[in-house]
This record gives sequence, structure tokens and C-alpha cells, in this order.
Amino acid sequence: MSSSPPPGPPARRRSGRPGHDAESVLRVAVQVFNERGYDGTSMEDLARALGVTKSAIYHHVAGKEELLRQSLDRALDALFAVTREPGAASGPAIDRLEHVLRGSVRVLVEELPHVTLLLRVRGNTEVERGALQRRREFDHFVGDLVRQGVAAGEIRPDVDPALTSRLLFGMVNSIVEWYRPGRGLDGGELAAALATVAFDGLRA
Repeated sequence: MSSSPPPGPPARRRSGRPGHDAESVLRVAVQVFNERGYDGTSMEDLARALGVTKSAIYHHVAGKEELLRQSLDRALDALFAVTREPGAASGPAIDRLEHVLRGSVRVLVEELPHVTLLLRVRGNTEVERGALQRRREFDHFVGDLVRQGVAAGEIRPDVDPALTSRLLFGMVNSIVEWYRPGRGLDGGELAAALATVAFDGLRA
């Protein structure tokens, strides 16, 4: 009886360039976009930052615009998820507004590179224009809460609702310019401090 030949090496599963997966490609790409600007970043720049060839990047994504879309969607999906939480969906309008503000700070801290990129897009591509439209929808949601709070007598009426919305989220958005994870306040403490500053002045 003849012996069976020794088994060959196990089949290799194609998993992309060693050292990089789709998540790490996105993480490095967003870092480069934030440093150089999306328009100022080429695929050669991304390949250099990743230490791979351009063809290795195309193994994971269709191109630079796809990386931008993934990043912007991550930030926007997280923000809209806050608006669907119970604290944003029921109760007095001013409490819902505070919940959204605190949740937005939490998202900003957790998804800082992606939110930073979102706040810097200018609408030069179809992906950017789509992201800006979603931002306007989020702003509209916040503005409605402010108007409901004024109508219910929960928010002082002597400040224009549209201006209130812009000031509130202007404070939130400014965090990307100076916040550094691991230094000083964590996300919860930062949200509490901002809510105290904002809502002590807003409540009727």
C-alpha cells in the first residue's frame, strides 16, 4: 500500500498588503487629508504615508474619494445616531437639545479625525456636497429644538434661535482646533463643562 503524499501548505487567503487592512488605510488617509487638505493630497502621498504602492491601496478602496466618503460618513452617521437616542427623542426641548449637544461632543472626541475632516470640507466634490447637505439636515434638527424650546418657554426668547444654534455648535466645532486626547478633560468632562457654560445662559 503506497503512502499518501504529505499535505501541501495551506492555501493562503488573500487579505491585502501585510501590515495594513481597510481600517488602517482609512486612518492614515484621514490623517494625511487633515494635514495636507483633501485637494492637496494625491494617491502618491497616501502610498508614501502608508509605505506601500498605489496598487496596494486600490486593493482596499476604489480611490481617494472613497476614503473621503468613508470618513465623512463615519462622522455624520455617529452624529445622526445621537439624534435618535431616547434623550434626544422625548422630553422637554431644552433637555433634548442638551442631550444632542453632549452627544455631539462625545462623537467629536471619539471620532476626532473624521469630525475634523468633516468640518473642513468645502463642497468641491460630489462626496463633499453630499456631506454638507447632511450637515445642514443636522443643523436643521438642532434649530427646530431651539425653536421648540423658545415656544415652550424653556429657552429665553431674547436670543434669535438660529443664532443660538450657530453659537452652540460653533463652540462644539471649535473643539477640534485645540482638543488633544489624553491631555486634560476626557469627553464626558468636556461635554459637561460646555453644557454648563451654554445652558446656564439659555434656560428661561
